[in-house]
Amino acid sequence: MGVILGYLRLLRRRRVLVLWGAQALSVFGDRLYAMAVMWIAWEKSGAAAMGLVAVAESVPYIVLGTLGRRLVDRFASLRALAGLDAARVLLVGLLPWVWHVSGTPGMLAFAAALGAAGALFDPNLGALVPDLVQRDEVQAVNGLMDLTGRVARIAGPGAAGALLALMPTSVLFWLDAVTFAVSALALTALARTAHPAARDRAAPKVVKLSARQLLRTHPATGAAIGVHGAGIFAQAVALAMPALLADRLGAGAGAYGLVLATTGAGALAGNLVAGNRRLPARLPVVYCLAWALSGLLLALNGAAQSLAVLLMIAAASGAVAPFLGVTLATHLSAFPPAGRRRLMSLDLTVIRTAGTVSMLAVPALAAGSPGVGFWVGGLATVAVSLSGATLAWWWSRPAAADVLPEAAELSRD
Repeated sequence: MGVILGYLRLLRRRRVLVLWGAQALSVFGDRLYAMAVMWIAWEKSGAAAMGLVAVAESVPYIVLGTLGRRLVDRFASLRALAGLDAARVLLVGLLPWVWHVSGTPGMLAFAAALGAAGALFDPNLGALVPDLVQRDEVQAVNGLMDLTGRVARIAGPGAAGALLALMPTSVLFWLDAVTFAVSALALTALARTAHPAARDRAAPKVVKLSARQLLRTHPATGAAIGVHGAGIFAQAVALAMPALLADRLGAGAGAYGLVLATTGAGALAGNLVAGNRRLPARLPVVYCLAWALSGLLLALNGAAQSLAVLLMIAAASGAVAPFLGVTLATHLSAFPPAGRRRLMSLDLTVIRTAGTVSMLAVPALAAGSPGVGFWVGGLATVAVSLSGATLAWWWSRPAAADVLPEAAELSRD
């Protein structure tokens, strides 16, 4: 019960409640959109179109995260983020019509535009959230925001499937547009009620701070972000789970759904602990070790000989996942806003790049021999993560501890 009280205390504050509620609705809408856009792409143009849509959404994250530092900084306020959500209302709402008029090219263009909006929105929102609470509440608020994604991953696909059975696909796009509209209104209201000092801190500023400068000053953080990318790359092997179930157990879609549901349940339980139990010191080290545990669990799928064992592994893997998200977000929240925004943007760039590249090859390779694929992907994650943990420990030891004031000076340049 105590682990829930931390979230409830935060939600009694109107600003946190409004932002969390709006983002929970928006993330749920994103799940509806993801289901709808993949369905319509497959229905109209086949599996190749599904892959192209996924790539089109990821490319803006990679480009803006690499070359768009100044542009990202221009959206470092609640009011600017509300404008982005208003633009996404139009993009999502018009997407079914665009598909009907111009087919795949139009769909890819709009998917890329939505990806660009997300690339501008996500790191800025992540950088602003810690400023809503006191320093000792940052872990809890990061856990609360992480919870929105966990719930949406479970409820979104189920709700989308039910809606698709009852109404046209276009309705899912319009529902997602409504969630963006609610988010835009909430962000606008929060911007108007912000304390003047908070508005000054959140005002867009052009800064000279670069990710390279931050990583040179904080190499342990760089190790954590690198491990994140490697972990996301290897986790693509999990998409071969249906092949593993069919090849080893003769199981079908029902068993796969049960594995996904068990993973989701484990993630919800893990989130309550990750967001409310104090994390150890040296968060980059803890983060890399958590990825090593995640990799070990991924590898163990390759040895499982029964559905019961796979479900136990799924529950454990789900429970570890929130610790990954909350630990890294809490560590990055310790940086000044400009540095926080830069590192969050870099992290998004790394994982989008890794995810896009891995999706093009890893699942197909693993499907041929799923057991071996899980072993290779999992053990590779363990090796990279333990190497990252060793480097992060060495770079964050007392003699070479991270010096956050240096980052603060850089952010004021």
